[in-house]
Amino acid sequence: MSLDRYRYVVVEGPIGAGKTSLTHKLAERLNADTLLENANDNPFLPRFYQEPRRYALPTQLHFLFERSRQLRELTQGDLFRSGTVSDFLIDKDMLFARLNLDDDEFELYQKVYADLAPQTATPDLVIYLQAPIEALHDRVNRRGVEFERDMDATYLQRLANSYSEFFHRYDAAPLLIVNTSNLNFADSEDDFELLLERMAKMRGPREFFSKAV
Repeated sequence: MSLDRYRYVVVEGPIGAGKTSLTHKLAERLNADTLLENANDNPFLPRFYQEPRRYALPTQLHFLFERSRQLRELTQGDLFRSGTVSDFLIDKDMLFARLNLDDDEFELYQKVYADLAPQTATPDLVIYLQAPIEALHDRVNRRGVEFERDMDATYLQRLANSYSEFFHRYDAAPLLIVNTSNLNFADSEDDFELLLERMAKMRGPREFFSKAV
């Protein structure tokens, strides 16, 4: 089972989908570096969950500045030295911005994004993790991050819907859409091996992967 063609892999999905834990497992298997968004390092994020309207713009700008810096450093280095697995796709930053900002703020954000977002290599594969809202909410609560405990279920639903709409139109890179309802990559090696097998067999630009009970 050869995965040699995957030098730059991105794992994406809404909060609670399991993208960071899968990113680490894939990087270990592929002997690749990780590129992580480190959301908990954003000083505005806890305040955003308390007062979304007030802190949406600084939260989004902080993420944009950090992700742009990381990708610029990656582009300037040797991306293909050992391969890279990332838990964020900068293209989808607009998704959060459109969801959380008012029209004037979004217009400003678009201008900043146009100036900052670096030209980066196209991923060899994007893995989009889907899960039911109930599962996302349960996983967020079990993570035990204090400022996430009061996350509004309605916001989580809107976020998941925005992800679905974004990836419905996404065609910039090969896309593997994974329904994680009956898959647990963090705790089940069998499930992880099934994913690797599906990655190795991918031939089309867009494929779906799920597991029946």
